[in-house]
Amino acid sequence: MSVTKVPNVVFKTRVRDEAVEGPNPFRWEDKCSADLFGGKRVVVFSLPGAFTPTCSSNHLPRYDDLYEEFRKEGIDDIICVSVNDAFVMFKWGKELGNRNIFLLPDGNAEFTRKMGMLVDKSNLGFGMRSWRYSMVVNDGTIEKMFVEPGLDDNCPTDPFEVSDADTMLAWLRGTNLESVQVSEPVKAFEG
Repeated sequence: MSVTKVPNVVFKTRVRDEAVEGPNPFRWEDKCSADLFGGKRVVVFSLPGAFTPTCSSNHLPRYDDLYEEFRKEGIDDIICVSVNDAFVMFKWGKELGNRNIFLLPDGNAEFTRKMGMLVDKSNLGFGMRSWRYSMVVNDGTIEKMFVEPGLDDNCPTDPFEVSDADTMLAWLRGTNLESVQVSEPVKAFEG
């Protein structure tokens, strides 16, 4: 992985806006990489998709549960990236009861592709999706990155060994990573 800075892309997001009338009070808001990563220390984790088993039972919920612990380690924000659209990301977060994690839709997969993490998951009927990884981004520069093993198109498994919240928190605390294990699922998955 030769990327040292996060790619400069524009994300199409939706934000709540009380000025918008009707049952869907949201408006489109473009956010660029500088908006999300500039002048901050941010944990980013990326996953294959909203409403999928590991992503919904552990990956997102565990980061959400440990949010305050990350803040104590000097992290300003936690961002979850997925190759899904803004509507799907919003509904997924709402269904899971997400309280703290910014769900960042990468609907066109531009960020994921430029990160070198776009993989074909056609073997699962997913099409092009993100490989699982996590990273610490300090003012746009990648400080540390954890990439799940086996990065490849149509991988027959979905490794979840190093991009989890517990590994990232242990790294931030300077803990020996060999002693860290992925937590048990936080939520039951129904799908």
